[in-house]
Amino acid sequence: MAAAFIVFLSGSPLYKKVKPGGSPLVRVIQVIFAAIRKRKAVAPEDPSLLWLDKAAVVKNGEADYPSPPNLWKLATVHRVEELKSFLRLLPVWAAGILLVTANSHSNSFNTQQARTMDRHLSSSFQIPPASMAFFGIVTVIIGLALYERLFVPFARRFTRNSAGITYLQRMGVGLLFNILSTVVAALVEKKRRTVAENHNLVDNPKAIVPISVFWLVPQHSLHGMTEVFMVVGQLEFLYDQSPESMRSIALGLFWIANSAGNYLGTFMVSLIHQYTGHKNNWLPDRNLNKGKLDYYYWLVTGIQAVNFVYFVICSWCYSYKPLEEDSEATEDGADRNGKIELTTAEKV
Repeated sequence: MAAAFIVFLSGSPLYKKVKPGGSPLVRVIQVIFAAIRKRKAVAPEDPSLLWLDKAAVVKNGEADYPSPPNLWKLATVHRVEELKSFLRLLPVWAAGILLVTANSHSNSFNTQQARTMDRHLSSSFQIPPASMAFFGIVTVIIGLALYERLFVPFARRFTRNSAGITYLQRMGVGLLFNILSTVVAALVEKKRRTVAENHNLVDNPKAIVPISVFWLVPQHSLHGMTEVFMVVGQLEFLYDQSPESMRSIALGLFWIANSAGNYLGTFMVSLIHQYTGHKNNWLPDRNLNKGKLDYYYWLVTGIQAVNFVYFVICSWCYSYKPLEEDSEATEDGADRNGKIELTTAEKV
């Protein structure tokens, strides 16, 4: 850690130091507050979030030079468009919450499954149950390399897109991979439990079911492909489509989705424990052979299918933001002479 800290400090002369330009949250609140104050004003004919445009409508005395206008009463068009761009990406972002919900307990259940399966590589060595996640990680590493080196150049020939496919298309493919992952997980669990029943091992929670643990590899690999497409695609989408002044907030949304998805996943498991009863519990604590883990996977698959339809609708309605040309010289909206850039606002 000490060596890393020294290396970190040694690069400080190369850092590009930018003066603080104010909180982006304040900018958002100012635009909304100005729009509310001018809710009765006549806005331009723009079908996208029309009411926010009212924040940039200039009324008498609001833009008298040389005194700068009150940004709580009059917002620049640039700030209004920033907020509109940010709000437009939220429905697409929300699709990532249920993705995390579907995967929030997969590692725990996969480890439980692996513990009951034949993990021998030789007569004296067994794979630790939790180490099955290795296959998902390897898939991500290899998948990312192949995606950039092979898939992008190949897709570029047909799409003429420098990234191969759009961010939304990449995210959609990732959602499909995750649906396929849970379908495979349900089928494998059904197979594992059937083998346990055929060998009269259902009532023995410590018994090793004679089925190879490598049956779990496909679902781990498919989950890895989900991260290659959906997770990376979502990060790129949030960074690219968010306004320049709000990119830190947009990337924070990624972790908010992770948190919300994990909470929802825990809530869903609690509901399953509560409503599937004590004897027929889908997710028993001690004996997985008596459970219905495959039912849980099918439930998650259904939720993901609904989420995929929602994502497709949001993607269909989404319009990518145009290339930004920052009309404000600094983050707080003032140019170097201390004047506010209102030339576009006056045209509203």
